[in-house]
Amino acid sequence: MSSSPDATAPDLLFALLPDSGLAPDGPDTLAPLAAALQAQYPNAATLTLHAPLRDAEGRCRWWLEAEPSPDGVAAALPHLIDRLRREAAKLDLPWQRVALAGLGDGALLALEALQAEPELAGRVLAFAGGYLSRPEHAPQDVCVHLLHGLADERYPYRNVVDAAQSLVDLGADVTADLLPHLDHGLHPALIAKAMEQLRTFIPARLWREALIAAQENERPVG
Repeated sequence: MSSSPDATAPDLLFALLPDSGLAPDGPDTLAPLAAALQAQYPNAATLTLHAPLRDAEGRCRWWLEAEPSPDGVAAALPHLIDRLRREAAKLDLPWQRVALAGLGDGALLALEALQAEPELAGRVLAFAGGYLSRPEHAPQDVCVHLLHGLADERYPYRNVVDAAQSLVDLGADVTADLLPHLDHGLHPALIAKAMEQLRTFIPARLWREALIAAQENERPVG
């Protein structure tokens, strides 16, 4: 885990979930994202949660099947949920101050975790990944940021658009940024767009709270 160099306790936790198929001793593919988050949020902690399974070649995987399946995702979720709650408790952070950021299979797992477990994290950044199936309910008080390349063949962008529309229809806080000419991967343009969404997107919950406060202030006294 990394955090700011001073003694200030972290005020946010970003848990990063890599894609499947990486060698345990390979390069940190999420390092550019971690660096961008640390630059924008110097008092945040970042933590990479590595896939716990190993395939026949020793590569890290969230599930051993070639493609994600309901059984594979369901088996991966308890480990992730437990680890995330333990890490948030260590930092004494409420779930609203926790965010998940995943790439590829890690993005799918992050999205499905917030569908399955209430009050787990307040935001999710899903890079080059999508849902296992079309969402049938919206995660409560969660901001969902979908970031995708239009040339991604592993996770076709049409499925991401379909999921985003479903979430909008269900009343979710969701953004979907689809950038041209980008294939599957964590591209700098996607990271830049994610940082912009984190800076500028205002959750509906905050709008509701501001509206209620304004209405209270407008009530006549006496």
